[in-house]
Order: sequence, then structure tokens, then C-alpha cells
Amino acid sequence: QVQLVESGGGLVQAGGSLSLSCTASGTIFSVTFMGWYRQAPGKQRELVATSASGGITNYADSVKGRFTISRDNAKNTVYLQMNSLEPEDTAVYYCNAQIRRRFGSPASDYWGQGTQVTVSS
Repeated sequence: QVQLVESGGGLVQAGGSLSLSCTASGTIFSVTFMGWYRQAPGKQRELVATSASGGITNYADSVKGRFTISRDNAKNTVYLQMNSLEPEDTAVYYCNAQIRRRFGSPASDYWGQGTQVTVSS
């Protein structure tokens, strides 16, 4: 069994900062991609940022220059530092990880429970 546990989030004024973290635990052989997605009310879930195990990162255009994703491979943890937050960033943020549970097994997608980020104007 694998679990992704998120922490962080909350309420902040526009222009402020928040940080999120997510740790994968359980039977894990390796973690390839880890990342963050978000879903605002009435909208589809969208990619925010991803980080490959080799260090390559990818960001949505809307957050480039404001958000930074990082990870600690030894702890199977991914972080998201969010600066210069805007009301449009308000959403539930979900952690995602692609995890191999055993040697030679294919990677499967796992999701966290979601954490609310609210940015007031």
C-alpha cells in the first residue's frame, strides 16, 4: 500500500507566499515523477509543476517565475514553494507521484487527498 500525505496550504493575501509538501510512504521501490496539480471550482484539474527523479522540472505557464518545485529523493518528498500568489491560484492542490512498488513492476499513479489554497484579493 502507498500513501501520499500532503501538508501546508491555507489562506493568504494576494502577493503572499505558501509552501506545500507531500511525502510518499509504504511499499516503494522507486519514485519517478512527483508533482502538483490543482483544481479550482468548476474547472478541470490542471498541472502546476512536476519533477522527474533526475531533476528535470516542468511548470505551467501561469506559475513560471512564481512557484518552485523541489524534491528530496531520500525522503520521497516533494515541495512546492508558491510566491506572489494571486486570487487565480485559489484551488485544491493535489500531490501526484508515479511509483514502482517492486523491482521490474510498472509505475502506477498515486494521488494525495488534496489541500486547499485560498488567496484573497
